[in-house]
Amino acid sequence: MKTEEFAGLVHKVVPSRDFMSVDAGECTGCADCVIVCPVFLWKVREGRAVLAADYRERCLECGACWQVCSSGAIRFDFPDSGTGIVVRYG
Repeated sequence: MKTEEFAGLVHKVVPSRDFMSVDAGECTGCADCVIVCPVFLWKVREGRAVLAADYRERCLECGACWQVCSSGAIRFDFPDSGTGIVVRYG
């Protein structure tokens, strides 16, 4: 399934608080987060991962970036109950 097709199956209630961040001091710039993110939220700039400013609106909350971050630089906590991704069909 393509990302665009999946996006049509979910409803997003944008969380008011941040639920993901990166500690630039711990980031090694390996780019694994860039590779696994299905909605292209990550970039590597100056040897460190950078999260898109609008990630709360676009993130699918899969946690793949957090799972592959071997340096532990990515902090991920699911959004508060009642916000975030709601799967409509499936």
